[in-house]
Amino acid sequence: MANERELQGKVALVTGAARNIGRAIALALADAGAAVVVNARTSKGEAEALAAEIERGGGRAIAHLADVTDERAVNAMAQAALGRFGRIDILVNNAAVRDVAPIDSIGYEEWRRVTATILDGAFLCVKACLPALRAAAGAGAIVSIGGMSGHTGAAGRPHVVAAKLGLVGLTRALAHDLAKDGITVNCVVPGLIETKRGASSGRSAHLHETLLGHYGKPADIAEVVRFLAGPRGRYVTGQEWHVNGGAYLG
Repeated sequence: MANERELQGKVALVTGAARNIGRAIALALADAGAAVVVNARTSKGEAEALAAEIERGGGRAIAHLADVTDERAVNAMAQAALGRFGRIDILVNNAAVRDVAPIDSIGYEEWRRVTATILDGAFLCVKACLPALRAAAGAGAIVSIGGMSGHTGAAGRPHVVAAKLGLVGLTRALAHDLAKDGITVNCVVPGLIETKRGASSGRSAHLHETLLGHYGKPADIAEVVRFLAGPRGRYVTGQEWHVNGGAYLG
């Protein structure tokens, strides 16, 4: 990671940050100097361990458990961030579930559970953080984490694919709405990334390899988020950033 602390004095809220890509993003933003709110839904031990790791490294962090589909819990999380750090400059919408099931076996309740976590959760977090992002003196940034399957399609994941592509639409709309407030809004789209679940984010039958010949690491995604959240990314908004080693050429 870069040695400079370009996010010193800033505060970032990262949803789904206890492990994998979310964890790498939290670490990258902390390395850049930001205080980090480490959100998880149920992974209390991992979230607290990550916050402690950031603080041992000289950073500032808190762990906060909240279900991003629960509006009251999301509002309380934003207030906890403001109560501890006094501001929110960066929101990273990473929380997701990646269930696999054929359309025949997906009931409406399951459809809503998956799409609510990915898409409704992003909406609720934006709403909760928006006053603070507007107060960030033209330096507010929203970054949502999409998925390659939202662009390629994938068998057995209609709910995930629909919600992930929905994040792209939300990104484009918010970029228009929030430009006047100096808030940038972008979507980072991971390809085949090595995580604890194995290669993630949209592997389908016709995509067996990348042009570069290997899968990416969570840190590859985190570095792009760090750029978009920082001062060098201020002229970028409303964009999809594909980070996939050439597995999908958009």
